[in-house]
Amino acid sequence: QAQFVASGGGLVQAGGSLRLSCVPSRSTFDINGIGWYRQPPGKQREWVASITSSGSRNYADSVKGRFTISRDNAKNTVYLQMISLKPEDTAVYYCNHRAVTPDTYWGQGTRVTVSS
Repeated sequence: QAQFVASGGGLVQAGGSLRLSCVPSRSTFDINGIGWYRQPPGKQREWVASITSSGSRNYADSVKGRFTISRDNAKNTVYLQMISLKPEDTAVYYCNHRAVTPDTYWGQGTRVTVSS
């Protein structure tokens, strides 16, 4: 089973918005936090945003000002709110540990497609 389950992807127009959800399969968050990653078609996976257990947030330069990562501890869920979407945001989005290594397991992710 996947350790993290991402959902909420879909097809949106450029300039539109979408919110993704991430549910860890474990009962608690990773003490080091949770991160969102994406893999555009034909490109390598890249880090997008992260949030620590204390709520500190960081973003890749490509999404600053447009994406917001948040968490709901009561629901054991991490979110990625995306606004002003661009065609270059098209990718499969994944959530995982904030710190990943070559041994990190990746699930299937959720697909986001932004039309021109």
